[in-house]
Amino acid sequence: MPDSTARRHRSASPTKNGPAGHVDHERIEAAVREILLAIGEDPDRDGLQETPARVARMYAELFAGLHSDPRDLLSKTFKQKYDEMVLVKDIRFESMCEHHLLPFFGKAHIAYLPQGRIVGLSKLARVVEALSRRPQVQERMTEELADLLMTELDARGVGVVLEATHTCMTIRGVRKPDSVCSTSAMRGIFRENQATRSEFLALIHGSR
Repeated sequence: MPDSTARRHRSASPTKNGPAGHVDHERIEAAVREILLAIGEDPDRDGLQETPARVARMYAELFAGLHSDPRDLLSKTFKQKYDEMVLVKDIRFESMCEHHLLPFFGKAHIAYLPQGRIVGLSKLARVVEALSRRPQVQERMTEELADLLMTELDARGVGVVLEATHTCMTIRGVRKPDSVCSTSAMRGIFRENQATRSEFLALIHGSR
């Protein structure tokens, strides 16, 4: 999809703070200090003195995906005569909802139908990691995964399902702790062929 492709390009490009990969720790620390003051806390008390620095390091880790291009992870493929479904399920991920900057976390299930070439299985998990380590919404992340794999692997079809718990609705607002959000994106044969789509979903959910 053009919109998601453009987003990937923007995410991999240098930021105004400096070259790709740079995180302005001092700016984050100053902002966290202001937040502590704004809620009525004393950022200079013993328990909070190191908090701004800790938050800066945490944000650098949680948003590391902003400074990488997930397409690079799929650049190396292997010639292999295999035309059946390749499925990796239960890929654990953690991300940050861009609406409240609160975590959402869960599992990704990814399948693709090769067209003469396959990719290392660990690369699929690494792509999930790269796309999750940035401000996200689950719906967009699902489509980004599907579009990226469909394009970069030249696959005949791709299926992606994400299942996640969102703390923005479990610890605040409506406060429904047992809720799980499921999203899916089907491309190519997975969208066009009901049997292929059903096989994918059965492999994910069949044991439940």
